[in-house]
Amino acid sequence: MTREQLIHQIKTKQSYLCVGLDTDITKIPKHLLSKPEPIFEFNRRIIDATKDYCVSYKINTAFYEALGLIGWEAMERTVDYIPSSHFKIADAKRGDIGNTSSQYAKAFFETMDFDAITVAPYMGADSVKPFLEYKDKWTILLGLTSNSGAADFELQPAGEGLLYQKVLTTAAQWGNPGNLMYVVGATQSDWFADIRKITPDHFYLVPGVGAQGGSLKEISEKAMNKDVGILVNASRAIIYASNGEDFATKAKEVAKEYQQEMAGYLK
Repeated sequence: MTREQLIHQIKTKQSYLCVGLDTDITKIPKHLLSKPEPIFEFNRRIIDATKDYCVSYKINTAFYEALGLIGWEAMERTVDYIPSSHFKIADAKRGDIGNTSSQYAKAFFETMDFDAITVAPYMGADSVKPFLEYKDKWTILLGLTSNSGAADFELQPAGEGLLYQKVLTTAAQWGNPGNLMYVVGATQSDWFADIRKITPDHFYLVPGVGAQGGSLKEISEKAMNKDVGILVNASRAIIYASNGEDFATKAKEVAKEYQQEMAGYLK
């Protein structure tokens, strides 16, 4: 998906919502466990319920990989089921030496048709560039994350600034605003003004809204640029809005609430 196509979807739907399909088999409604493919069945119904209110889906691959072949097959079926109009993110946090990263890129961009993958920048340029070589695919680099451990490295001094600032400025030279995004946690809203100065044109994937306590209003006010420039992810708050047979209906209601609030900020 190109940058222009993504922006068009955001403006058409008046939404920059990304629904996180962090599907934990121990948390899905019990009545689905008797289905032949309970994870895919859950995801299918969540997608059907929320697709009108979001522009993106993010699959946290760990929840699928933990189940072995069954989980991997459920992930593949889910990716294939997501409409082509929606931006599909593999939240895999890969990053290794160049030839290994090339194989990761092939797995998620060719074998499975994801539009984007999250990547850890710790090993530097040669671990990231294989992902950037794919046309109309995106690399989403970890910038300033929402977990408390961000203070251990990301917020530590590095040269004339902080380490996360070094990551943003250095990585911006590897890609461009049409193929490189950054992960910036919603709970790091105090830093958004500084981050926008460093990367004024890039998109941010912003997790941490909802169950993790990030403020959609604060993020929208501080992080948006002229092209909107943000995808705000909500996972548990939407997909686990109910653990009963009405789970899809409740997910739809919550996704619609997010979309309506976002529409207000886009005016």
